[in-house]
Amino acid sequence: MRLSAENLVGERGGEPVFHDIGFALEAGRALLVTGPNGVGKSTLLRIVAGLLPAAAGTVRLAGGGEAWPDVAAASHYLGPHNAMKTTLTVGENLAFWRDFLGEPHLAVDEALEMVGLEMIAHLPFAYLSTGQRRRAAIARLLVSYRPVWLLDEPTSGLDAASAAQFAALMGAHLEDGGLIVAATHLPLGLDNATELVMGQGGKDG
Repeated sequence: MRLSAENLVGERGGEPVFHDIGFALEAGRALLVTGPNGVGKSTLLRIVAGLLPAAAGTVRLAGGGEAWPDVAAASHYLGPHNAMKTTLTVGENLAFWRDFLGEPHLAVDEALEMVGLEMIAHLPFAYLSTGQRRRAAIARLLVSYRPVWLLDEPTSGLDAASAAQFAALMGAHLEDGGLIVAATHLPLGLDNATELVMGQGGKDG
């Protein structure tokens, strides 16, 4: 499997954010998108995920077969918001995403154990701390399988131990042949990751 982008141009509100961005990523590899605020890191991830249209350029996924015909079908997107209903319990949120996304992977209790939240599946999401909410959102990546993880500041709100735990989960995903594209200001603990440094200017983080 190979994820590639060629000559991407991103816009926000009709104004250019970045020009001529390209990369190629093979199975088992990670790309870290870095740079100061305002250079378009989040916009780039949303374009790759299919959540925003590119002003120009192309994003392609090769080798996904019938199961993963394009990047949108093959991707988990973890943005700055956790995409959980505050009135539902942690377990109910994860069960919803597992059923909605299909391709079940880990059971809800197993996914929560992987992020150290196995004792709070019964709690409403609203009761969780900032770090616990982020860990629950990370568990969403585990209940349904997708080969491509698109991560926007994934360790935001995590303490050092939780960030190390997530680094291990990302490493296991890569060892299984997955791909990761992560926009980040912080080291993610991924060995041999490629870095895409975005330039100055723009209006998005």
